[in-house]
Amino acid sequence: MVKKKKMTFRKLLDGIHTVNGTCPECEEDVIMVAIVTDYYRCTNCGHDTRQYVNGSIKYLKLNHDEIEWLKNQK
Repeated sequence: MVKKKKMTFRKLLDGIHTVNGTCPECEEDVIMVAIVTDYYRCTNCGHDTRQYVNGSIKYLKLNHDEIEWLKNQK
């Protein structure tokens, strides 16, 4: 019999890249969860955003081309 290891909540979260930021859709200070590199989903409203770094970190609304590209990454 193989013992199943219980995965703790902390270990589960270690593999998920999260950041704090302001969502451009709901305008709340929230935790953003990485979908793919530089693309994040708001944990409050579920809106997908793109991370923009230029001296400070900002989250921008996606345009049509970025939404299509993101759909093809899943």
